[in-house]
This record gives sequence, structure tokens and C-alpha cells, in this order.
Amino acid sequence: MPRFAAMATIAPDDRGVDLHLIERVVARDPAAIATLYDRHGRTLYSLISRILHDRGESEEVLQEVFLIAWTRVETYDRELGSPMSWLIRIARNRAIDRLRAGRTRAKAIVGAPPAASAESPEVSALQAERRFAVSRALESLPAEQRDLIETAYFMGLSQSELAARFQLPLGTVKTRIRSGMRTLRDALQHAHDSADRRRHRA
Repeated sequence: MPRFAAMATIAPDDRGVDLHLIERVVARDPAAIATLYDRHGRTLYSLISRILHDRGESEEVLQEVFLIAWTRVETYDRELGSPMSWLIRIARNRAIDRLRAGRTRAKAIVGAPPAASAESPEVSALQAERRFAVSRALESLPAEQRDLIETAYFMGLSQSELAARFQLPLGTVKTRIRSGMRTLRDALQHAHDSADRRRHRA
């Protein structure tokens, strides 16, 4: 899996930060696209891998997403959604295009042999542990929260769109997402701290 910065969960109210980063990308600041990658790469990789079921292909598509974000940033329209929603749409479309082109093979993720990697066994183990922590944290959420969060971030829907899709009051959608994100943040921080303690004892 690609290397990401510190384990960070992105709360729904971080749109302002992303908008500022988009402005910096427009100004051709390479540090801004790197920061967007650190903030959202993990979520986008998860979405892409769910479509492609292939590690190597997913990594390539993830790189394509941020190349498109860098070269075509002027196509972003804040009236159509948040920067995160824009990145999700790009990721989903690129992954589907790759799938339709027939350049992937169906694979079972669980039990599949790991792809060749130049990374050390320690780094690979840490990345696998982090992926498992994300999956486990999502699965620990009540279905009513998990469904909203996954649909929001993996399909790029706004909270108003979620309310219409799930036939829920907007206030209920906001409350469930806020509560779910808080739980995810705490669970992932705990997993990150535990991994750090194990590494220091090693």
C-alpha cells in the first residue's frame, strides 16, 4: 500500500482546510498536493481497492488521481461539492475505467499472497496493521453510522444527499456522522498509539 503520513481522520468540517489547499495547488504549490495526499490518500486507496481488488493497480490509480488533481485542478467547482468529494469522484471514475479496460484480474484480498515490495518487513507489517485497524474501526460502528460514513466518503455524497438517499432528517444524518467520526478517530488513535508502543518495545 502507498506510504501515508501520520494516521489522520478527516472530519466533515475540514472542508475549509481542503479549500485552502486547493487554492495553493492552483498557485502551483507542490507541498499542497502532497498534503492533500497525506490527508486523503488512505480513504481514496480504500475506495479504489474495493473496486479493483488489486494492490498494484490500486496504487497506480491512486497516483493517477493526484496527478489529475495537480494538472486539472481548475476543473474543481466548489459549488458541486467539497474537495474530498471531487477527489472521490476522480478516484471512482479512474478505478471503474481501469476495471472496464480489462487491466485487472479478480483477486480475493483475504489470503492473497502479498505483492512484491521493496519495503522492509517492519514497514509492510505496520501498513498491514493500519489497514486492519481502519477496517476494524469501521466494522465496530453501528450500521446506521457506518452506512452513512462509507456512502459519504466512498461515493462523495453531501449530507443533504445522504438525507435524501436514506430518507432521514438532515439533523439525524449530521448527528450520526459526527458520532461515528468521533468513534473512528478515537479507535484509530488508540490503534496508532498501541502500534507505537509495540515498536518502541521491540
